[in-house]
Amino acid sequence: MPHFLLKKLMPACLLIQNQIIFDLDSCIKKDNETQYLEYINQIINGKPLQYITHEQEFMGFKFYVDENVLIPRPDTEILVEEVIKYCNELRNNESEDKETNKDYKENIEKEPIINKEDKNINKKTIKILDLCTGSGAIAVSLAKYIKNVHICAVDISSKALEIAKKNAELNGVKNNIEFIESNLFDKIKERKFDIIVSNPPYIETETIKTLSKDVQSEPKIALDGGKDGLDFYRKIADSGSKYLNRQGYICLEIGYNQRIAVRQILENKKRYVNINCIKDLCGNDRVITAQIG
Repeated sequence: MPHFLLKKLMPACLLIQNQIIFDLDSCIKKDNETQYLEYINQIINGKPLQYITHEQEFMGFKFYVDENVLIPRPDTEILVEEVIKYCNELRNNESEDKETNKDYKENIEKEPIINKEDKNINKKTIKILDLCTGSGAIAVSLAKYIKNVHICAVDISSKALEIAKKNAELNGVKNNIEFIESNLFDKIKERKFDIIVSNPPYIETETIKTLSKDVQSEPKIALDGGKDGLDFYRKIADSGSKYLNRQGYICLEIGYNQRIAVRQILENKKRYVNINCIKDLCGNDRVITAQIG
């Protein structure tokens, strides 16, 4: 890249905080200085780099993103890791139940010997409901890391769902994910899940206009959590228990200052137990988990 372009690039680097934009070559023609300058100008004016390159890495996988979806962030990886942990717990509980079940022992002894390396044979399918799926980053990552899983990915935006479907196909897990256009639980009829996971909109309406330009460039529908930022937590807590299997889990990403409020919402329903908060790498409260009582 020419030095004069690098000089113009530096302010953009400062504006987007630690994101490196020196790989713009991947999305424009070689030696096209006009296009370089156009993209740099867009970044300076607040357009996220990811909406220019149409790419964001999450949980070690690449995702397509554009202006119709929230850009997946590293903080949300904490949420995915918690869900994976709970899936492992469900698997362990399943194994313990089978070991103490006489009928299971007798039946398994009659079955042919299987490949011992395939640890997922005879394990039930874990069912996960991903609310407000957006780009599908959470659903796709879970489908990549968890065997024998079926994920129902829900979003109110048809455009977001199209991107989520694209990401499922790009990452080879389209057969493990069912996509439903729905306002939270509205079109999820009489179904039960082992885990409900969500990174819902949780920013206070009036706060959105104070955010940096790049964040304001993201879809408001994916940011706006209502007057106090808690609208979606109330709705999920109110209906979530109806859709969870016995000993099922609910896992929610929260804002750094929402731990007490979201915990209180769950406690007030008197249906959730074992409520825990997990911090992100910066030490901020980031994820709330609970189990159906």
